[in-house]
Amino acid sequence: MRLEFERGPYQVSIAHDGEEGLRFLREHDDVDLVLLDVNLPARSGLDLLAEARADPRLSRVPFIVLTAAGQSATAERAGALGAAGFVTKPFSPRKLLRQVAAILGDDAAGGTPA
Repeated sequence: MRLEFERGPYQVSIAHDGEEGLRFLREHDDVDLVLLDVNLPARSGLDLLAEARADPRLSRVPFIVLTAAGQSATAERAGALGAAGFVTKPFSPRKLLRQVAAILGDDAAGGTPA
């Protein structure tokens, strides 16, 4: 998936767990969008999203939440936390790219999905 985004106008940064992801977001003010897996070690994706929404510096960043099929309660919670999108695995990378482009708009080309 990373290669699909890097072929386009995006810079990609990867965090390997929820703690690293939250630390990255707090240290970088140029993040335009976050693709967030629900099942992260150290801190769940939804916990990270909740903490990001509580931080005024991060509250503007759109999140697309990724999770396994059949987790409707997870989708509801992600929506309640303000996720901009929700994608169920498995998914098409091209479909995800279209969703990212729709959220960012043409003016955000070259942004930094984390």
